[in-house]
Amino acid sequence: MKKYKIFLTIFICYIIINIVIFPSLYIKVTLAGLNAWAANVLPSLLAFIFFSKILSSLGVIERFANRFSSPMQKLFNTSGTSGYVFLMSMISGYPVGAKMTCDLYLSKKISRSEAARMTSFCSTSGPMFIIGAVGAGMFHSAFSGYIIFIAHILAAFLNGFLYRKIKLEELSPQMEAKKQNSDLNTMIVDSALSIISVGLIIAIFFVIITSLTPIISLLPKDLAAFTSGLIEITKGCLDLSQGISWLFNIVAATFVISFGGISTMLQSLTFLEKIKMPVRLFVLQKFTHALLAAFICLIICLIV
Repeated sequence: MKKYKIFLTIFICYIIINIVIFPSLYIKVTLAGLNAWAANVLPSLLAFIFFSKILSSLGVIERFANRFSSPMQKLFNTSGTSGYVFLMSMISGYPVGAKMTCDLYLSKKISRSEAARMTSFCSTSGPMFIIGAVGAGMFHSAFSGYIIFIAHILAAFLNGFLYRKIKLEELSPQMEAKKQNSDLNTMIVDSALSIISVGLIIAIFFVIITSLTPIISLLPKDLAAFTSGLIEITKGCLDLSQGISWLFNIVAATFVISFGGISTMLQSLTFLEKIKMPVRLFVLQKFTHALLAAFICLIICLIV
């Protein structure tokens, strides 16, 4: 058995033992995760994903793409369609960019290589979370939220340019996805299943972060907060906002948000699995995005 499988087996057994010993705690934690999904994710993403699919079926994306074809091709080596996906991702946040990229590939509007290039800059968080929840809500400063958001988006542009030469082997006819059906019932079912999968991942990571809390708490406070953020961004940003050093914590929060955390990555990879997106490549893209964003944030903070 490979080492990572041994580690994963031990980790899963550790979580199961915790669930058996503290069943009432984990029932509450799971319900808390589902409540967080129902209160925050479900209302915003379900309608957004559904209506974006309708826009796609109406040919709106193609008309948008014609206007942005030249700049997107020069900057990111992608079609104008990627400009639409980037805009929607920037407005709505994770994991809409990954979902829309997958939909475009399944409808045969982009190639697998273009999809891989798009994920480098079309997987972003949104202003409602960064400026509203993190800035105004957690750091008690909308100004801090604007700094993080600007650094996050500028880094996405630089990250897309960094991966503009990426090429992936196209799938064989047997593996290639069939063209999506665009009838209303199919769009409703697909949107619902997408949101449900996101909800399950959120609930599971509430359980995981609870199991890891005793271990993470052994670390220094700021490092513990940063580590939590690498697993689940919301809790990590909340913990970072309570730290002493504003500069460290805002830069760390920018890194955490741009990296996305394992929970958010899995939400995106749930959709990207349909295009056989290499996991290592996607993780690398998110890591470089996080590094660039943290650096830009640091520069902005030192200037202002």
